[in-house]
Amino acid sequence: MDGEHEDAAVGGIAADRLRSIIERVERLEEERKALAGDIKDIFTEAKSAGFDVKVIRQIIRLRKQEPSEVEEQETLLDIYRRALGM
Repeated sequence: MDGEHEDAAVGGIAADRLRSIIERVERLEEERKALAGDIKDIFTEAKSAGFDVKVIRQIIRLRKQEPSEVEEQETLLDIYRRALGM
């Protein structure tokens, strides 16, 4: 077997395909890291503008949910608060 063919399929694994997959994941992980830094910067900006970051995070979580789920959670929260005399 020549060297190129051996590199292309080692032990039944397509090395070029595997390398491509790994490199794509690595690039996406770098992008995710950069995005996480950008998000952190935005929260820092919000905090410096006087916003409560914890509340902003809660709002973001709520916006991802279906309205019926949010309503159900709010109803339960209200029931639990009343049960505890809050």
